[in-house]
Amino acid sequence: MKIAFHGAAHCVTGSKHLLTLQSGKKILFDCGLFQGMGKQTDELNASFGFNAEDVDYLLLSHAHIDHSGLIPKLVKEGFSGKIFCTPATKELTAILLEDSARIQEDDTRYINKKRIRQGLPPYEPLYSVEDILQVIPLFSEVPYSEWFTIEPGIDVLYTDAGHIIGSAAVHVRINENGKTHQLSFSGDVGRYGDVILRSPDTFPQADYIIIESTYGNKLHEDVINTTDQLNEWVQKTCVQKKGKLIIPAFSVGRTQELLYFLNQLSNENALPNIPVFVDSPLSMEATQVVKSHAENFNNRIQKLLKTDNDPFDFKQLHFIKTVEESKRLNDLNQPCIIISASGMADAGRIKHHIKNNIGDAKNTILMVGYCEPNSLGGRLMNGQKEVRIFGEEYKVIAEVGSMRSMSAHGDYDDLSQFLACQDASLVKQLFIVHGEYDVQLEFQNRLLKKGFKDVQVPALHQEIGLED
Repeated sequence: MKIAFHGAAHCVTGSKHLLTLQSGKKILFDCGLFQGMGKQTDELNASFGFNAEDVDYLLLSHAHIDHSGLIPKLVKEGFSGKIFCTPATKELTAILLEDSARIQEDDTRYINKKRIRQGLPPYEPLYSVEDILQVIPLFSEVPYSEWFTIEPGIDVLYTDAGHIIGSAAVHVRINENGKTHQLSFSGDVGRYGDVILRSPDTFPQADYIIIESTYGNKLHEDVINTTDQLNEWVQKTCVQKKGKLIIPAFSVGRTQELLYFLNQLSNENALPNIPVFVDSPLSMEATQVVKSHAENFNNRIQKLLKTDNDPFDFKQLHFIKTVEESKRLNDLNQPCIIISASGMADAGRIKHHIKNNIGDAKNTILMVGYCEPNSLGGRLMNGQKEVRIFGEEYKVIAEVGSMRSMSAHGDYDDLSQFLACQDASLVKQLFIVHGEYDVQLEFQNRLLKKGFKDVQVPALHQEIGLED
């Protein structure tokens, strides 16, 4: 067997890992879009590094676009096998891919207006909304915690990863030439003690492990204080400065957490009487999917549902549907909160909100999750005084803040706890993916000290043979 790393290698996005068996069967773990990689992004998304038609199965860990966003391109280029995932992941991926296609089409139209004026050839989106229709029939739903067979000699197990609704770690048990091996892929590992979701599950002993490392060198702030931190930003921006609080947030996971915390403030009569806008049709759809999968909620939320039948709703909340409604928010001259995708501020309506509000000191742009350093969100978090948005430079006059406590990715303690169910001496090889390279090297040293004997940080498109 051999494994090749065609994404999330020395970087955080574009998750794609191709397992090739001795029989020649090929199993792809995730098929994610590269995001926030600056000028490299288009080039990285243009080529997989393998032939799509050669892939037999796709095992999808969760719906986030950096794990699912190139599935339509995979199908366009010849993949016709089954895509396995949990029921919630299937629902979320369908709406996320359609939204991704619409964003690409909208952004392409906007950019091409300038390119035409400059005499440059037009950009083409990676895929269209019509291409999504070819993808959905390939999905096959699987439950948590039950082994199933995809063909003789290949069994698969999905365990709850606690990252977003439907997220899973994926485990493959392979029997070839009388030998059985298990390879486990973490997907994205959530946090133990998450405010909404169950904690990650344990999993059977693995011979090979692929593990994410987004926060492999950091400890998060205490989640317990998140409501108070958010309230401080609301009070400072909307009450004291009379400004707008602009929050880039992923439509799945982060938006629902924000609504949960704002609902808490509302229930405690601590939320000012200001409008809260969620400017993303996708976020509205995703919130409905999250609500429909209450079985994934932790015990605390299960108890809350007995007294609050909708912990993601409150009287000041407004969902924005149309582009016209979104544009009208730019003319709104009053304190408010605007939550909009994407979380890295690199695509979608949030870029327009930042562009229109970044030049006013009374406003705040609040980052609430991980951002690739080259993304717009990453550049704002790194303190750049000028940023380029839609090809134009803007001075950063608005305040830029961040809340590290809201990350849906586990820190190095969470990742260590995730691996604690494993006997390190029995793991033949462990591969670190989905992290910035310097973070991966630090995490590598931590894992070596914990007794894992062969810990590797693969490079992009590197193929590694697995021990017999």
